[in-house]
Amino acid sequence: MRERSIIVTGGAGFVGSHLCDRLLEEGHQVVAVDDLVTGRTENLSVASRHGDAFGFSETDIRTPGLLDVFDRHRPDVVMHLAAQAGVRPSLEDPDHDASVNVLGTLNVLRCATSVGCRKVVYAASGGTLYGEPTSLPVRESSADGAHPESPYGISKKVVLDYLRFFSRHRSLEFVALALGNVYGPRQDPTGEAGVISIFASSMLAGRSPTIFGDGDQTRDYVYVEDTVAAFVAAMDRASGEVVNIGTGIETSVNALYTMLCGIVGIPPTPTYGPQPEGELRRIALDNAHAASVLGWRPRTDLAVGLARTVEHLRESYSPSADARSDSDTER
Repeated sequence: MRERSIIVTGGAGFVGSHLCDRLLEEGHQVVAVDDLVTGRTENLSVASRHGDAFGFSETDIRTPGLLDVFDRHRPDVVMHLAAQAGVRPSLEDPDHDASVNVLGTLNVLRCATSVGCRKVVYAASGGTLYGEPTSLPVRESSADGAHPESPYGISKKVVLDYLRFFSRHRSLEFVALALGNVYGPRQDPTGEAGVISIFASSMLAGRSPTIFGDGDQTRDYVYVEDTVAAFVAAMDRASGEVVNIGTGIETSVNALYTMLCGIVGIPPTPTYGPQPEGELRRIALDNAHAASVLGWRPRTDLAVGLARTVEHLRESYSPSADARSDSDTER
């Protein structure tokens, strides 16, 4: 694979920082762009060891200053992961959600076209894009006519039409990766929080996390290294496509809780709270299209990924995480 200049928006975040590491390992020039609202500079410690091959810009994707970053680095590819990434915050402040996820993305696309960027690989949301599916695992074609249940899902779906517009009228290639619930090391239980990091950190702190709803709601959990592999594959394949990146397997919150109890080594004693607004009941993503157009399949079994995640939390975080469930972060 030839060396390229690549900008990763949201590069100091959970998935973005892993992606920076992988791209640098493959010999590319990488610039991480992040406003550090949820991203963490410590996530970039591995990337920073690559010297001049890596750069960081603390920049909000909505600001005019983003163009200066693009102009300096002239990326061949943009990995666009920066987002307001939660269902509940989008319900509380849909204006902010649209500002970051829609207007911010439009700024990224304008900057990309202005410097002759070839392609954008976009982190869409397989967990919210399709609304409440009528059949599972859900295929990409179900996005047509789907009605997302939250402003977050709406904003991520709207961007697909903007990507198609920029492809037709600005010659900017794109791939939209509809991600399942990504989990793994570096997922901050107090920042870009997903249910796995929140549950595990609470258990390690000696607290019992709250399961919101009856716990029978399901999600498609995909390991971060597998997710990063899909972004890398998308640099040269699947232009103009929406592609699911998930396992195709439904896992209930109750089952996830029990698995984590076994890994941490505590008896399962769940407590339950009210079901939050805007969350789906069930989701799993059909990944046959990913296999066809990207040559991608998930490689990490959930039990293995959970064990790695718990071990990272043991080493990295103090026992101060909020004891709650948050299955709505669909990155």
